[in-house]
Amino acid sequence: MVREQLIPRGIVDARVQAAMQTIPRHLFVEDALHAQAYGDFPLPIGEGQTISQPYIVALMTQALGLQGHETVLEIGTGCGYQAAVLSHLCEKVYTVERIKPLFIKARRRFDRLHYLNIVCKPDDGTLGWPEHGPYDAIIVTAAGPEIPPPLIEQLADPGVLVMPTGARLSQDLIVLTKKNGRTTSRCIEAVRFVKLIGDHGWKE
Repeated sequence: MVREQLIPRGIVDARVQAAMQTIPRHLFVEDALHAQAYGDFPLPIGEGQTISQPYIVALMTQALGLQGHETVLEIGTGCGYQAAVLSHLCEKVYTVERIKPLFIKARRRFDRLHYLNIVCKPDDGTLGWPEHGPYDAIIVTAAGPEIPPPLIEQLADPGVLVMPTGARLSQDLIVLTKKNGRTTSRCIEAVRFVKLIGDHGWKE
């Protein structure tokens, strides 16, 4: 997966490569999908949600530029795979999942696989998790019409936020950087994600 899908497409961060080489991606999908877990495509995880294709996980993670000391907020725990990748690359991961059954399954995976630096809760992710902020990096694994203002507020200065934004069926993957009180944004890829539902996202 790393050799054939990630490196040829520009995933050059050796720490990201190592994390994705280490994590057993098949343990984050249902048993019937184990044989497809390392393929270059998203897979269903239930509740109308998906686990992103490996390349997109790697691209978003690489864009954060993690060095190992950071506190990271993830919005959209899903099956827990993205949080697991982050846990290898930073000091602490806080992750929020709106859908209770997915949250329960993800928390059980974290416990079973001994990801002790991941803390998760069920809630509206568009509100962030202000109690533990500000965050050195924020990653949003669902697409909204714009970046939720509470997330920008909870981003440290300096800090980096990665999120897909745009229309319901197609989006741009945006990297927002905060530095010296100013924010700048750039697009790194055209993508298609599930909808970010919440007070500062799509209503349904």
